[in-house]
Amino acid sequence: MWHNARLLNAIADLLYLAAAGVLFWLAVEAGRRAPFLPVRTVALTGDLQHVDAATVRARLEGRIFGNFFGVELADVRRELEQLPWVRRVAVRREWPDRLVVRIEQHVTLARWSDGRLVNRFGELFQADPGDAKLPRLGGPPGSEREVTRRYLAFRDLLAPLGAEPAQVLLSARRAWQVKLGGPEHAELVLELGRDQARQSLEERLARFVAAYPRTAAQLNQPLAYVDLRYPNGFAIRVPEAVEERRNTARKRT
Repeated sequence: MWHNARLLNAIADLLYLAAAGVLFWLAVEAGRRAPFLPVRTVALTGDLQHVDAATVRARLEGRIFGNFFGVELADVRRELEQLPWVRRVAVRREWPDRLVVRIEQHVTLARWSDGRLVNRFGELFQADPGDAKLPRLGGPPGSEREVTRRYLAFRDLLAPLGAEPAQVLLSARRAWQVKLGGPEHAELVLELGRDQARQSLEERLARFVAAYPRTAAQLNQPLAYVDLRYPNGFAIRVPEAVEERRNTARKRT
């Protein structure tokens, strides 16, 4: 082998290439860690209702290393996505010393049964909403997106009644229950039951909304419970206080 000039030349070429690759890598790493071209500015864009520059600086302090070329944008993104209210982050370099950070915040839709918040995509997150009055959603683990989608559909269907869901619950047996809010329908519980191929939950609720003006509304009194699980109708229960007054009136007569 040592007398084969072609083979020796090929080995030498490979060694030169390996050495050049190592030197290039060392030069790049040195440049990434060099003190020149530091990142001097982090500019924030997006809806920043719950996030400010001071919070971002505090989160990145001591966690991000490197100069303009060396800083790992993925590390910046991961760090900022740990902040409350931050749903998604995009980071880019802007010559010569600036990082531009675009923040997408969570938009609160409701509160989940375990105390966490739910955004409009059905994602759970932990944050402090203050004294905001939020509808309550709940269901088995992993059902957050489905319950959120159903809540939005129910809200649209109930709009003609001037009502909206204050609570939407999915039980472990896949049965749905809605509690209404608002001055006229507060605490009214709608029992929707399970989804069925022959009649969806939305169809049952739409049937109730359509029939309400000529049925339940004619009672001229608050309702406590409506069972919508019947295929061609629904059952109504009035509050216990109303029933007690009725029974008392019957006894007097």
